Amino acid sequence: MKILYTNFHQGDGGGHTTYVMSLARILCHKSQVTVAAPASSRLLAEAGALPGVRTIPLEFKGRPLEQLRALRRLRALLRDEQFDVVHVNGSADHRLCMLATMGMGARRPFIVYTQHTDRSATSLGARVRAKWGTNRVICVCSHTFRRMKQSVFRNEDLRVVHNGVDTEKCRPATRGQAALARDSLLPEGMQGRLVIGSNAGTAVYKNWLDMVAAVAQLPAQQRRQVVILIAGKLPDAEQMQRVAELGMSDQVVFTGLLGDVRPFLSALDVGFVLSSKLETISFACREMMAAGKPVIVSEVGGLTENVTDGRDGWVVPPASVDSVVQALSKILANPDVLGRMGEEARSTALKEFSLAAFVGKTESVYREGHAQQPYRLRLTS
Repeated sequence: MKILYTNFHQGDGGGHTTYVMSLARILCHKSQVTVAAPASSRLLAEAGALPGVRTIPLEFKGRPLEQLRALRRLRALLRDEQFDVVHVNGSADHRLCMLATMGMGARRPFIVYTQHTDRSATSLGARVRAKWGTNRVICVCSHTFRRMKQSVFRNEDLRVVHNGVDTEKCRPATRGQAALARDSLLPEGMQGRLVIGSNAGTAVYKNWLDMVAAVAQLPAQQRRQVVILIAGKLPDAEQMQRVAELGMSDQVVFTGLLGDVRPFLSALDVGFVLSSKLETISFACREMMAAGKPVIVSEVGGLTENVTDGRDGWVVPPASVDSVVQALSKILANPDVLGRMGEEARSTALKEFSLAAFVGKTESVYREGHAQQPYRLRLTS
């Protein structure tokens, strides 16, 4: 098959980048894979480093004239390359691909759209994309499926394909690896503290400041035992001011964006994802659990599809700092429980977060579409 992946994000791209790269890295060995994304995106840079993957710099957002040029370029690409599948990952690239394929008739590629957030798809634009630019919808968790069933996509062919993570890459660290990771990431004197961290990013809706506020509320003796480690884009001035107001500037460490998340995962004792909205299954949560870390999650989106409260993590109400304080107090009162819960987290990841299952089920969606296009079967089979 010939597959085109598109994504509109500039810069890091977060979970969208992880998603596309997970698929491209494996499927490029059996299919012709092309990735189209903005020139400034991490996705384009990482995809360009994969042998056998073609990359196309393309802006999916911009001024009308810029969008017209991008549309013409994309239409020419689709006409010349005759892709079997175009897999879109956001409203901006979905819209441009829909417009680029209009009038192609039997030569139109099979368009797969992945819904990565739990935003309610009810706008006029979403309605047009559902009717004219979608052959199949992938929902990354059961929560997303339920949301899409209430949206303008409800009559489309919806499939649940849970995101998978590389459980070989994200695996429990040895004691020596954990010590080295802490030495490299934490300031002097903090290596012996309880390390609570998140690689879910610093966007406001991620509510990472709730963890900072919760640690700040602990009794002084307990508070001194904790350090918070945050990976992702560095916070803005307002967020940093809030950290300072909480008196936590010396206890929160920001790593910035990471090319390799493994040392970060190795340094943690406990993970957290405390999103208040937009969250679905969370690659970050699944990576931390695969690395053998129990995770504190909010009861939002698909996060509770990862964690069983009290077994491999803790589930707290969204935006409830008091509930996070209670969870931390239990951990600090009985830190020995982390070893057992970490093993359970790793076991959950091995059973349910399989990268092979994720890629295989996604490929099955492509092949169903491929089989429905006789013109393309004659050309590419």
